[in-house]
Amino acid sequence: MSAPPIHHPRRLAAGRRRLLACAVALAALAGCSTTSRASYDALRTIVASHRELAPTPAQVAALPYAQILLNWPDGSALMVLGNDDAGQTSWYSNDRHMVYLRDGLLVGSTGFAQDAMQIRIEGDNPFDELTRAAQATTVIRRYDWMPGYRYGAVVRGRLVRRGRETVRILGTDRQLDRFEEVLEGPGLRALNQYWVDPASGEIWKSRQLVAPGLSVEITQLKPYRPQR
Repeated sequence: MSAPPIHHPRRLAAGRRRLLACAVALAALAGCSTTSRASYDALRTIVASHRELAPTPAQVAALPYAQILLNWPDGSALMVLGNDDAGQTSWYSNDRHMVYLRDGLLVGSTGFAQDAMQIRIEGDNPFDELTRAAQATTVIRRYDWMPGYRYGAVVRGRLVRRGRETVRILGTDRQLDRFEEVLEGPGLRALNQYWVDPASGEIWKSRQLVAPGLSVEITQLKPYRPQR
């Protein structure tokens, strides 16, 4: 008989905090004020068509919140900023999907068939200075996946600059550097891609691994600019 799964109280508590943050954020948008209610209704209108979502510049401008577009194999969602916790931002949709980002990198998710409860880079982080990255760089991550309590899975990435490309976002063409990162880990091989501003190093668009067999595409629509 196999041993029962080991529960990690701290990690489970973190997951509950994320769900609570989602509930609080949704409640804030759906509150009594005319502004928040109008914004919530606008968000619901935009995401009414779950497949191949394509918000317009006017729809994005109508919402006063920072926004990203999330695409994955089963659908799309417009996500708005819910919280900034010391640089880790939480983004949510009205259909209870959430992703967590740090400087454009995926660090967690909630609401998918498989979720990354936490993704962390070990050692040097080449994404801190992408504008200077010239040669292939190794990135080592640890993933905590649910369901199944698969904690601490080591995934190695090989990050390579592939050249400059034109990427259109909300009708605006941007000249961005594309990076590819081949990932290998327990039972998986995947490809992350990043389209990066060559001057600032900001990630405007990316495709990133959530869990084995599941990747998401993230596009900045209305970037979040925290006050320093």
